Amino acid sequence: MGIKKGKRGSILMMVATAVIIFMVGMIAVNFIKPEVTTARTSLNCGNAAAITDGAKLMCLATDTVVPYFIILVCSIAGGILTEKLLV
Repeated sequence: MGIKKGKRGSILMMVATAVIIFMVGMIAVNFIKPEVTTARTSLNCGNAAAITDGAKLMCLATDTVVPYFIILVCSIAGGILTEKLLV
């Protein structure tokens, strides 16, 4: 039960698509980082004693944007790969 020739090309195309999506996502992270830094500066996240609890929560949510975006990109690329391998 080997891989059929038609399916082999489809798998190669899905791997190429997943790699391209991963690369574009990692490039997009560089555009998100300055916005996160700007948001942290405007929220005064560096001075935890002077801000309210709601602002601390917003600082925490702002800090999680980049890791969640990276996880999202990896999940999409992984989903494309496993979709063709499992079906």
